[in-house]
Amino acid sequence: MYSFETQLRPRYAETDQMGYVYYGNYPAYYEVARNESMRDLGTTYSEMERLGVMLPVRDMHIEYKRAARYDELLTIKMWLVEMPAAKLLHKYEIYNEQDELINKGTTTLVFVDSKTMKPCRCPEWFAERLRPYFEK
Repeated sequence: MYSFETQLRPRYAETDQMGYVYYGNYPAYYEVARNESMRDLGTTYSEMERLGVMLPVRDMHIEYKRAARYDELLTIKMWLVEMPAAKLLHKYEIYNEQDELINKGTTTLVFVDSKTMKPCRCPEWFAERLRPYFEK
C-alpha cells in the first residue's frame, strides 16, 4: 500500500461566514494530496499528460465529521490501497491541529488515452514506481 501525507492551511477565501471551510473545498484538498503524492513518486500530472495519459475523476465520496476552520493547519493523509490497473482508488483522511478526524473520503480516477479519449491501462512506467509499495 502506498501512503502519503501533506499539510495545508485553509485560506480566508475558502471559508464561509462562520469561519468554517466551505464544504465544496474538500475535493480541492484531496487534489492537493494527489498532486503532491505524484511528486513524491517522482513525477507530475503534467508529465503524465505530456506522455498521453489523463486521469479524470470517475467518482468521489465525502464524509464530513467536523468543521475545519480558517488558518488551521490540516493534515491530509492519502492511501492507494490497491495496485492500479485501469483506475486509481484513493482514500483520504483529513485531521485538524488537535489530531481529530474531520473528513474522510475516496476518489476513483480512470486512466484515459488522451488521443482516443478511451480508458486505458496504467502506464508501465508509473506502475513501476508504485510496485515496491505493493510487493510483499
